[in-house]
Order: sequence, then C-alpha cells, then structure tokens
Amino acid sequence: MNITVAKTAGFCFGVDRAVQIVDGLLDRQQRVCTLGPIIHNPQTLSRLAQRGVRVVETPQEVSAGEMLVIRSHGVAQAVFDEMESRAVQYVDATCPFVAKIHRIVAQAGEKGEIVFIAGDPGHPEIQGIIGHCKGQYHVFKNHQELHDLLNNILYEKNMPVCIVSQTTFSVTEWKICLEILKKVYTNAAIFDTICNATANRQSEAVELSHKNDIVIVIGGRQSSNTAKLLNVCRENCEAYLVETAGELPLERLREAKNVGITAGASTPASIIKEVLATMSEIKENTDPVVMEDNADSSFAEMLEESLKSLNTDEKVRGVVVGIAPNEIYVDVGRKQAGFVPLSELSSDPNAKPEDIVKVGDELDLLIMRTNDQEGTIMLSKKRLDAAKGWEEVAAAAEDGETILTGVVTEIIKGGVIAVTNGVKVFIPASQATASRSDPLDDLLKKEVRFRIIEVNRGRRRAVGSIRSVLKDERKALADKFWETAEVGKEYTGVVKSLTSYGAFVDLGGIDGMIHISELSWGRIKHPSEVVNVGDTVKVYIKALDQEKGKISLGYKRAEDNPWEVLRRDYPVGTVVDATVVGMTTFGAFARIIPGIDGLIHISQIADHRIEKPQDVLAIGDVVKAKITEIDFDKKRVSLSIRALLNDEASEDTSSEAQEDASEE
Repeated sequence: MNITVAKTAGFCFGVDRAVQIVDGLLDRQQRVCTLGPIIHNPQTLSRLAQRGVRVVETPQEVSAGEMLVIRSHGVAQAVFDEMESRAVQYVDATCPFVAKIHRIVAQAGEKGEIVFIAGDPGHPEIQGIIGHCKGQYHVFKNHQELHDLLNNILYEKNMPVCIVSQTTFSVTEWKICLEILKKVYTNAAIFDTICNATANRQSEAVELSHKNDIVIVIGGRQSSNTAKLLNVCRENCEAYLVETAGELPLERLREAKNVGITAGASTPASIIKEVLATMSEIKENTDPVVMEDNADSSFAEMLEESLKSLNTDEKVRGVVVGIAPNEIYVDVGRKQAGFVPLSELSSDPNAKPEDIVKVGDELDLLIMRTNDQEGTIMLSKKRLDAAKGWEEVAAAAEDGETILTGVVTEIIKGGVIAVTNGVKVFIPASQATASRSDPLDDLLKKEVRFRIIEVNRGRRRAVGSIRSVLKDERKALADKFWETAEVGKEYTGVVKSLTSYGAFVDLGGIDGMIHISELSWGRIKHPSEVVNVGDTVKVYIKALDQEKGKISLGYKRAEDNPWEVLRRDYPVGTVVDATVVGMTTFGAFARIIPGIDGLIHISQIADHRIEKPQDVLAIGDVVKAKITEIDFDKKRVSLSIRALLNDEASEDTSSEAQEDASEE
C-alpha cells in the first residue's frame, strides 16, 4: 500500500494561533473560558476541557477571574461592545484573515455598498461577519441559493456591491458564484477572502482524489472545511471522514493499493500521526509511506526546504517591541508590522515568549511571509537558529567526542526529541537513559547532555546518545571511587533497585549491593520491608572486589544488634512481656524483642504439671516471664512463667504469716 499525505494537512494558521493562545494562558495558571468551542475537533476540545477550559455562549456567563478567549471564527461587533460594557477580560484570537473580512464589510457598509457574503449562514464565522455589516447584506451558501436570491431582489445593476466569502468556502463554488454575480453587477468590488490554506488544501485534495483509490479525510464532523474536503474528494474516488484512527475502514484499506490522506484545518498533528501509524501497520510488506510534507513532517526537512532559496534579502534584523502569549512583535525597519509566532520563535513546544526574549532584544530573523493588504510581515527566529545549529551538530558528529546540551521537548514512539540550538535531535530509547528500565517520561523538559552518533546531511537528520555521556561520567566517578574506597568506609547513597536477594545502591557513579541478610537484624522476606527505590541510605563497605567490580555493603549497625540491646537492657532476672510465636513438645518460644526469641520450657509454663504447652498457651498470647538464663555464645535465652508464679505465692505466704503474727 502506498500512502500519500497532503502537504497542507492539519492545523491552519488561525486555528493553531487560537489553540496556542489558550494553551499559553493555561500554562500561566490563568482560568480560561472560550466563546463557543475554540476548535471544531472533539479530541482537542476534550484535552482543553481536562485542563479546565469552559465553553460559554455569551459574555454574561464569564465568571470573575476568568479570561475569555474569542475563537478564530471571530464574533460580531456587538459582542465586543458587550464585553467592554461588562468589563470582561478577554483575548481576541480571531484569525487575521477573518478580521480582514470584518473590516471589509464594515467599510462597505459605511460607503453604502450592499454586501454579498458566500458561506453557511449558520456557521459562527458568517455570524461574526454579519455582525460587522453596517448596511444591507445577503448570505448565500451555494450558486443555486445565489441564483434564487438575485431573482428575488430588485437592486439596480449599477448599485455599489461588495462581495466576500467565508474563509473556508469551496473554491469551485466560489468561481461559479462570481461568474453569476459579475453578469448582474458589472462594477462589483470582489474580495477573494478564501484563506490561501483552504484553497491549497482543497486543490490538493482534488489532486489526491485523482491519484488514489481511497482518500481518508481526518477532521471533526462539525468542521465546515473538513466537510468540503470530503465532498471534493468524493467527486473523484472513495472518501471516508474519520475523527480518529479508530474509525478507519480497515477492511477496505487492506484492499487498496494507493491511499491519500488529508485533514481539515482543525485537525491536530497528533491525530494525523495516529491515523498514519495505524494505516502503515495494516500490511507488513507494503511499500514505505510517502510523506510529501505535512504538519508532522520532520522539522529538519522543512528547514531544508525553507533555506534552499535563502538570500540576504530574506534575512532581517529586528528589535522586539512587544510580547504576547502566542507571538512577539518586532520592528524590522519596514512599513509592515513584524511578528514572530511562537511556533517560529522556538523549536521547544513548551517554551514561553517571555522566557526567550525581552523588549529591546535584537534578533536575526527570516522573512516567512509578507501580507501587504494586512500590513504585516511574518518572521521566523527558529529557522535561522537551526541553520546555525545544524553546523554545530554536523561538526559534533565528525568529532565524535563533542558533548552538546539540549532540552528534551517531546517523548515520542521509540525515543525522545531534544532541541539544541534550534535543531531537533532524535535520541532512541536505547540511548536515552543509563538503563533500559529507566522511564523516558522523567526526561521531559529536562536539560540533557548527549553526543551525536549519526547524521544524514541530505535530510538534515541527527541521532544522539545520552547514554554514552552518562557512561563516561559514571566511569570517571567509578575511577575516583576505587581510588579512595576501603572496607569500613561509610557512604550516603540512593537505593536504585531491589531484587529478592538484596538492594542495589548508587554510591555516585558506581553501584554496591546490600544483601538481604545485611538489611535487618531480624528475618525479612523481601528488601522492600526495610527500604524502597529512591530512599537515601547510609551504608558502609563490607567487602571489595575491584577486578569484578563488586562492592558488598553493610546497612545494619552493630549498636542495633538485638543481642547487644539484650545485654544492655535485659539482664538475667528481668521480667518481660513476651509474645508466644512458636510451640514444640518441650515448650514454647516467645519473642522478647525483635530478633530474639526465648524458650519457656514446658516445666516453666505453669506451677503444676501439664501434658503439652498448648494446654495453657496459644500462638499470639502475651505473657509475663522472667529471664532466667542467657547464653550469648550460643544465642539462647531461657524464660520462666513459673518463677513469677512462685514469687507471687511466696509473697502471699509471707503476707499471711505477717497477718497471723499481728493477730496473736
């Protein structure tokens, strides 16, 4: 099976910007609500809801302390007025392309022009556009509705007319509608407001549908642009709409030779990746996946493409003049307002603009796109950083010994991604930690040191190894340890792992083992009864074998030896509360202190003859007994209950004798 992924699949600029704004606010512990769903994708909405994002329908529903985010679809002017009157805190994430339509229709109304809007009247974007119209307007969702509309209105052909469209309107339908309008209104002011990303996405979808047996369209069922992609594909081949990989028509895909994949503007790259991974596993012997380019493509590959035609005219130096949650603003000495989206500021998806730059900083930047109509220029910092960083990575690969520093930004299937000087380096799971059992999740957002062990200059891909650096560091620490190690020396270490026979302790570059018998003076079944992984423990060296690299550690202390405690605190004659822990035919064993059991001979259990210990005692009974004998050499203690009974009898007899004497 050949799988081709559309170049334009996934988040568009406006949607990505809106989602990043919400995530940025949440990262700063801001309570967030959105005016309607921020995106037409249930998986993203669920993720944001889990982070505490509420969806409200009106500004009246915003609670004190909440920040209201206006989604990329935009809203009517009346909504802004209401927010201002209610002093609602808000962030406007309206897509710049949608905001442009708002300005166009508002200006048209001020001029007395009649506005024609191509789009779905029930879509929030259209409702927002209508809310900026200041005069007469008409909405139509296809050429048939437009035809009926024109037959029912009686405007003169020389009336001033302004024509705009929903940013996600069908390109094919738009062309038909324009032909109809031009015949009626020869002097119409036409604004092609279909987003370039939408136009390219639809055009590419048509191309995919001609070249493949099946096209999978990934996106939310409530997404307008996703629905249009599905429709244009179905005109030429089988097409299926799926929201997640779980909805793929697997049986049908197994029969297909060529499959295309595209995705709506509200589809996260993670879902595209899941779908692609599922399809790639359908047949083990299918041809490799052909990824022309998409939202999940390798950053290095995209960098390579972006730098192919780079010249000095595309490089500029700018001064930071403002910082927002999702972008920074820079003065590049041109008439356009320069901005750098967060996605183009850093390769670290967890980075915050205020942590990277401050107002007044001078930056070398790459011009990505100039929009003269909007008066803006989009710039990139990370791509120039990556170009410089790549040279360092390539040099490190040739050297083989140079250690680079980077931050782990992603945990992915098979390893982690670390960013160093703007370059993403893949570190396989087998090279990411000192031991295969160590979890990768602990590395996320951590600074790590690694070597470059492999590069592909053609594709600008690099593979690194953290383990090789850790191995060298541990070797240096181990060498230092052996220089000073000696039996009896004490160390503070961390319990690294447990086995049934002992606990392994990291002494700082080298591991030693505490045998289970050395963990406690009493008997234990498993080391976890005394220590746990991660515990900090004080140990001492019992034995060393440098040739084999083995270190035996002691943990229990001599002063804690129960026989020493017995010698100090429990001399012969001491009366103790002992717990019966065992029975034999000749007596019962009772625990005096943890680690020491004494024998109560059958003759010492009662002050009369008994047949067996069980006639008087039971396991678990706590009895008072006198220590009558201790043999420290043989580790034996003798106890007697009878001795205490005899003592009590003697006291009673003595008391009676005294009473008789006093009576006489």
